[in-house]
Amino acid sequence: MDIRGIDHIELYVGDARQAAFYFGTAIGFQLRGQGGPETGLAGQRSLLLSQGDIRMLLTSGLTAGHPASTYVQRHGDGIAVVALEVGDAAGAYAELVARGATGVSAPRTWTGADAEVVTAEVGGFGDVLHRLVERRGDRTEFLPGAVETTPPVTDDDKLLSEIDHLAVCVPPGQLDETVAHYERVFGFAQIFEEHIEVAGQAMNSTVVQSPSGRVTLVLLEPDAGHRPGQIDAFLTEHHGAGVQHLGLRTDDIVTAVGALAERGVRFAGTPGAYYDDLERRVGPVDAPLDRLRDLSILVDSDHGGQLLQIFTESMHVRRTLFLELIERRGARTFGSGNIKALYEAKERELAAAGATPAVAVGTARGVGA
Repeated sequence: MDIRGIDHIELYVGDARQAAFYFGTAIGFQLRGQGGPETGLAGQRSLLLSQGDIRMLLTSGLTAGHPASTYVQRHGDGIAVVALEVGDAAGAYAELVARGATGVSAPRTWTGADAEVVTAEVGGFGDVLHRLVERRGDRTEFLPGAVETTPPVTDDDKLLSEIDHLAVCVPPGQLDETVAHYERVFGFAQIFEEHIEVAGQAMNSTVVQSPSGRVTLVLLEPDAGHRPGQIDAFLTEHHGAGVQHLGLRTDDIVTAVGALAERGVRFAGTPGAYYDDLERRVGPVDAPLDRLRDLSILVDSDHGGQLLQIFTESMHVRRTLFLELIERRGARTFGSGNIKALYEAKERELAAAGATPAVAVGTARGVGA
């Protein structure tokens, strides 16, 4: 299939200009292009943003019947397209459909003076599509004739470098079939699985990855045998399967989080007690612990090394899509050990204050493939 990586993601949003202002002012993305009816994109307004190797297309429908309008009405603002770079878009489309994918848009060629781009679309999970993108010539041209790119107005500070993974929530009972679909149709391989139980809540997680290692989906399913938790809440507010959070890689999470916090980005807080036994759990950390505590940055470890991570609060009224910043120092997993550690830290804080702990700590167990 030759899936080389994530070419871009497309968010369907109620107001593309308002969303672009947030991602630009707060997260550091730069406006790199736009398209709409005047460029042949009927019924929509699209703005292209970029930072590092991350490209994000924000699209709003201008008519009630446009796919972006119907998506936002059902799900709210969210990631609607995960575009995959391939070597042969027409060939990949034919092969995917032959393997059982739902064909959505047949191959189409976009031609400019210095670039040619071939795109096609197939169904993914829920209402999220996969756009196949084949690029020839000038790779800085995004979609010649439809979304033209412009030079950045300032130097890219590159606090964020690339898309690390997408976390996808699916309804109970759909995890296995979703995993099987990506293995059979897209040629992905399962690289990690685990069952996490904490405070009466539980979820199953399986990670699938493209052969190139450049496209990673963390698939999450609530365990219906336990009380509802955050995955159930997402599925309810989002009205079905979708991308819960987007993991963005950074080479220096302390600098990135500090800069974004100054710009007004709100991050999930961490109990101070979490840091009391941090190095006992994960080993020595090459970062000032007081700075990690101040910024609420989490640390986890696996057989490959450590990872540092933090989650933003959702910027949407439905409290659905949010972002994760992640710095990998050899670790290949996704920080599930932090779930248990956070609950334990909160329990210690409550005990120190003389309060009755509100939750009981469960167990987490994982197995690498």
